[in-house]
Amino acid sequence: MPKTEEKYIVALDIGTSKVCVLVGEVTDRGQIEIIGKGTSPMKGTRRGNIINLDQAIEAVKKAVDEAEVMAGLQIESVYVGVAGDHIRSVNSRGVVSVTGKHREISREDIDRVIEASKSINVPAELELLHVIPREFVVDGQDGIHDPLGMTAGRLEANVHIVTGARTHNQNVLTAVNKAGIAVQELVLEQLAAAEAVLTQDEREMGVLLMDLGAGTTDYAVFLEGNVVHTNVLPVGAGHFTSDISVVLRTPMEDAERIKKRYGCALGSLVTEDDPIEVPTVGGRAPKILSKHELTNILEPRAAEIAKLVYRDIEKVGLDKEIRSGVVVVGGGAEMDGMVEMVEQVFDQQARKGMPRGLSGLSDTVAGPEWAAAAGLLLWGFRDRARVRKRPRRGFARIAEGFKSLFTQT
Repeated sequence: MPKTEEKYIVALDIGTSKVCVLVGEVTDRGQIEIIGKGTSPMKGTRRGNIINLDQAIEAVKKAVDEAEVMAGLQIESVYVGVAGDHIRSVNSRGVVSVTGKHREISREDIDRVIEASKSINVPAELELLHVIPREFVVDGQDGIHDPLGMTAGRLEANVHIVTGARTHNQNVLTAVNKAGIAVQELVLEQLAAAEAVLTQDEREMGVLLMDLGAGTTDYAVFLEGNVVHTNVLPVGAGHFTSDISVVLRTPMEDAERIKKRYGCALGSLVTEDDPIEVPTVGGRAPKILSKHELTNILEPRAAEIAKLVYRDIEKVGLDKEIRSGVVVVGGGAEMDGMVEMVEQVFDQQARKGMPRGLSGLSDTVAGPEWAAAAGLLLWGFRDRARVRKRPRRGFARIAEGFKSLFTQT
């Protein structure tokens, strides 16, 4: 098979329940066409963290192999999504003097002020993943997105810094490298998903993106065009499955099937009440359950997740800033009533986030569970458009946020 060329971009989303791979080809028209995809069940992670390296490697290999066969090429490097309850974020500020000719702000000045903003105390067990400018301030004038060429004596940058556990990131890199693949960049999953599902108007007015994965709920708030807050809850859609399994004393596989087929997160939406057959363990006769009874198990967990996110947004003073409402992605967004539950808790409009901006096999990845993988393709496309970088094996490249600051969609 021919090797991966510059015109190909590959996304690798390592989730708690499955691994997803997407292969995109950059067309002559400058668009991304999906030409391959692969998935594999993942049993080597918990709450987004790798707990069994061998299982993680095998899952990555299987998903990559499937995508390679469909795309007809050999995958050499990937953009990898990062999630998990180890993610931490903080807003920071950097200041520099502009001393160049005629005191015009140069690209070097912008680089220096971004570097100055990173001078925060980062615990030894954490490492920087992203440094994303929120705005620049030129001689006291704020709200500037691109200060290049402006005249000033003082340049400030307000940035959003995302860190991840060094050991977790290294485990991800090891798993991918041992599957024979180089890591182009580690990208925070909710930032990747935002590339695929948010509009520029939503980013400007204020929007919350919620990614309901199996093991965690990752979320980010965007305001005035840029990310201002990110966080991770160690609770996700997999907890719906475990709740069903525990309450009904049924195997996890059956609980997952029942959740996907009959699950609803809001009792007021249940109209029909057809009986649900629930397998039991030990050869006992199956139980018969109504849909209302099933919803009574799921609704408290759905409300808990939405309320935990809301309280965090409220704590940082952003609850009144999400004027465009909430966009819900991830496998958990597929459950009936989840979007309506979020609307009820936040008292805001909400919608499922469907990936946009891709062609080819895009109809096969049109659901909200593909938002992160689709977004990784778009992230990689914009990265490639600005600078050609060789992938590294074994080391994460710090994602300098200014590279995509001026090209958000």
